[in-house]
Amino acid sequence: MPNASISPRQVHLDFHTSPHLRDVGVDFDAREFARTLKRAHVTSVTVFAKCHHGHLYYNTRRPERHPGLKQGFDLLATQIEALHRENIRAPIYLSVQVDEYAANTHPEWVARNPDGTPVKWGKGVFSPGWQILDLSSPYRSYFAEQLAEVLAKFRPVDGIFFDMCWDQPSASVWAIEGMRRRGLNPESEADRARYARMVAHDFMRTSYRQVKRVCPRATVYFNSRPQYNLATERAWQTHVEIEALPTGGWGYLYFPKNVRYVRNFGRPMVGMTARFHKNWGDFGGLKPPAALHYEIAQMLAHGAACSIGDQLHPRGQLDSAAYDLIGEVYAHAMACEPWTTQARPITEIAVLRSPGAYFDEPGCALDGVTRMLIQLKYQFDILPHNASFDRYRLVVVPDDITVDESLARRLRQFHRRGGAVLLSADPAGFALDAGVKSDGESPFSVTYFRFDRILETSRASTVHVVYERGRRLRAHRNALVLAHIVEPYFERTWDHFCSHAQTPNRPDTSPYAAAVQRQRIVTISFPVFRCYGTHGNLSYRHLIKRCIERLLPDRIIEVTGPSSLEVSVMRQRQRTIVHLLHFIAERRTPQLDLIEDILPLRDVPVSLRIEHRPRRVYLAPANQPLDFTYEAGRLQVVVPYLAGHQMLVVED
Repeated sequence: MPNASISPRQVHLDFHTSPHLRDVGVDFDAREFARTLKRAHVTSVTVFAKCHHGHLYYNTRRPERHPGLKQGFDLLATQIEALHRENIRAPIYLSVQVDEYAANTHPEWVARNPDGTPVKWGKGVFSPGWQILDLSSPYRSYFAEQLAEVLAKFRPVDGIFFDMCWDQPSASVWAIEGMRRRGLNPESEADRARYARMVAHDFMRTSYRQVKRVCPRATVYFNSRPQYNLATERAWQTHVEIEALPTGGWGYLYFPKNVRYVRNFGRPMVGMTARFHKNWGDFGGLKPPAALHYEIAQMLAHGAACSIGDQLHPRGQLDSAAYDLIGEVYAHAMACEPWTTQARPITEIAVLRSPGAYFDEPGCALDGVTRMLIQLKYQFDILPHNASFDRYRLVVVPDDITVDESLARRLRQFHRRGGAVLLSADPAGFALDAGVKSDGESPFSVTYFRFDRILETSRASTVHVVYERGRRLRAHRNALVLAHIVEPYFERTWDHFCSHAQTPNRPDTSPYAAAVQRQRIVTISFPVFRCYGTHGNLSYRHLIKRCIERLLPDRIIEVTGPSSLEVSVMRQRQRTIVHLLHFIAERRTPQLDLIEDILPLRDVPVSLRIEHRPRRVYLAPANQPLDFTYEAGRLQVVVPYLAGHQMLVVED
């Protein structure tokens, strides 16, 4: 959560400037630069020492200094001095594994594919794209010298932002030698990936120490890392920045999914989006104000500081329209800060996460469970599959996790202490506790399920298609079947099919269960979360809703509103803050989801579980008091109007 060293309203000011441009910084006006940022309510700006082109933007004798920068003009020093005069922090950016100057000067330092070709971020030798450096080559020492000079020249630095720091497998002579020294097989893809992780971690460890030796109070962050590694990598990070440009490939699910994971590791968080219509470096591309408002509101609603990406024009002038937009959303963020600073989430559900990469497979189980629980307005965290979940009321084990002996033992202990469990994973060693017996994988790639009337649903009379292969589970006598599997007449093949899509269902119910409950454990027999993430069939969400209602009858918060209404409950000192967000992203192009309009809601009922009758209930930041009732441990209140983002504050 934001603290004194993590500024609440940041700009990440890219400056990747080609050496073919010879008018670098000629229009830079230090006073106007800093005042433009100040007027936009910016409190920190990440400025560039070194960009992806490998050039330096300060006075140095090193040959990498940008050739288009006027002799004697120290752009970085001038930027930092101007920002500091306005009391704006200025952490310094250095590109790590992307450095065109080094790659062109020392092609032997470029990482190599197994066939010996150089690794390049692009579609071929003649496409524009970055060459990727190998940190097991002498480039490592070259970079360390650059970092040492920056630390010495600008001491004490506010912070260092290391970019492009992923695990880069390589078959270079240095990587092969390094793997052999560690007993790894260079021919093995798995060993090359393992060695890449070792190299990256060693780089992070030594670079962090190099910064902290010179500037103990500096912030340090390594970008482009998969968040799943935080259990180890938080030792070398003062905070975590969640880079998530929704229109740049990250999508609108990336931030809410990862912030629920990151916030469990004890590091301050920064959410990072950008002002661009598309991706980084989209000169002339401005995001609709409603979209940027939503992205910033999401950060505020989860206790993260805010960062908006921009790219400075090579001549050194900020885009005034971009800072009108940034200033508008940061004015809202600043008004919200009395209720967002040092706020912590109140959650009751833990979702376990399997090991993953920087980007999850689209439509995976984690996508499905995250989207589903957000739409159902449950308060949840996402945890590593091996983390403790004892403090939660319900733990969800999605379909991409196998319940091995260790996890089964922990689930058993959790259940005995009163916890509830929802499994769509293979129950394996937990099957007996769950009241199910597995007859193995279903022979049908597509089946159906029917709600049992015990779930009290109007959907009980029909069948609902299951688009992914599940397991054949039978319920023990001491378990309750909540939904039944209905199987098709036959498996669809090239020479044995019916109609356009899946084979229709048999009229009779099979002996297999779709959902089984035993005590406070519910098991789903098919990959319901991946199904929802990939296919979006609302019957899957309805099934999970009914199951969770049986396991968690007295939830923290109930809000009556459309599925597009997001709810986050935070706690700060002697008050509870309920964030209500209503923005709708539309698929406007084959690749872009855009938010153009804010669609207001009126008279939204909220029911919040709290221990004592509140002293005061009001809307923030308008400070508008609301009438409420309190009975049987629940606050009942109606939010009269919601336009985008609203905070409901309940003071003890």
